[in-house]
Amino acid sequence: MAPETSTLSTAALPRERAPMTQLLWQGGTIIALLLLIAFFTIMRPGVFLSVGNVTNILSQVAILTIIAAAQTVVMVVGDFDLSVGTNATLSGAAAAALMIGGTPVPAAILAGLAVGTLVGAINGILVAYLKLSAFVATLATMTTVGGLAFIVTDGTTLYGMPEEFAWLGQGSMLGLPMPVVFAMLVALLIWVVLRFTTIGRRWYAVGGNAEVARLSGVSVRATRFLAFTVAGFFSAAGGIILVSRLSSASSSSANNYMMLAVAAVFLGMTILRSGQANIGGTLVGVGIIGVLNNGLNILGVNTYVQQVLTGVIIIAAVILSALKKRDA
Repeated sequence: MAPETSTLSTAALPRERAPMTQLLWQGGTIIALLLLIAFFTIMRPGVFLSVGNVTNILSQVAILTIIAAAQTVVMVVGDFDLSVGTNATLSGAAAAALMIGGTPVPAAILAGLAVGTLVGAINGILVAYLKLSAFVATLATMTTVGGLAFIVTDGTTLYGMPEEFAWLGQGSMLGLPMPVVFAMLVALLIWVVLRFTTIGRRWYAVGGNAEVARLSGVSVRATRFLAFTVAGFFSAAGGIILVSRLSSASSSSANNYMMLAVAAVFLGMTILRSGQANIGGTLVGVGIIGVLNNGLNILGVNTYVQQVLTGVIIIAAVILSALKKRDA
C-alpha cells in the first residue's frame, strides 16, 4: 500500500511550487513594474524619478486608468468591450461640440456622459439580451461610434471650449493634476463596488460561471447589461476629461486607449491565481504601460518600437492569464 500512497502524493506535486517560484509566478507583474522603474532610474538618474517626471507619468496614465477601469468591469463578467476608446472619443466630442454651440458646461458634460452610457447600454442589449458575441457586437459598435465621432467633429479638430471647462483636465487639487484625482476616485469607486457590494459579487459570479450564477438566483442578463452600461459611463468620463486636458476634440482623440486598456487589464489578470480581472491588477498594468512609455520616450526610442513592445506585453499577459486559469 505504501507505493500506491507515494504515487498519489506525487500526483499532487505539479500544483506545489517552491516559495521563490510561487513568488515569481504570483507577483511577476509587480516585480516587472519594479524592475522597469529600477532600469529607467539607472539609465536616467536624477531624471526618471524626479518629481516633475513622476507627476508627468501620473498625468499620462490618468485617462488610461479611467478607461481601463471601465474595461475591467466588463472583463470581470467574462465579456469584452472593443468600443471603450471610440466611445470616449464620441462622448468627449459631443460635449465639446455642445459647449462650443453655447450649451452650459455642466449640461454639456452631462450630455456627454449620457452619450457614453447609452453606447454602453446598447452594447449590453446586444450582448446580454440578443446574445451576440461580445467581440462581434462591440466591434460593430466601435465602428459605428467611430463614424458618429467623425460626423460630430465634421472631420476637424474642435477648439474654443469655455475656460471653466479646462479645470477638469488642467486644474489641480492638493498638488495633484485633476485627471489624476479623477482616476484615483474612479479606481477607488470600482474597487469598492467589486469588493464590497452585491453587484460586484454578482459580476464575479457571472464571470466565473454564468450557469452556476443563474442557478443561484442571479439575473445573468441584467448583470451583464449593467456591466456594459457602467463601462460606457466611465469611458465617457475618460473621454471628457481628455478633451479638457487637450483643450480640443477630434474624431480619434481617445481611440488608441482601447488597446492600452486591454493590455492593462490582461496584465492585471496575471496577478490573481484565478486569472480574473481585478482593479488592483489593472492599476499595476497601467503602471507598467505608463512607466515603459515614459522611460522609452526619455531614452529616445522610436514610437513604432513602443507599439511593438506593447503588443508583446499583451501577448505575454494573455498567455500568463491563460496559464493561471488552467492551473487554478
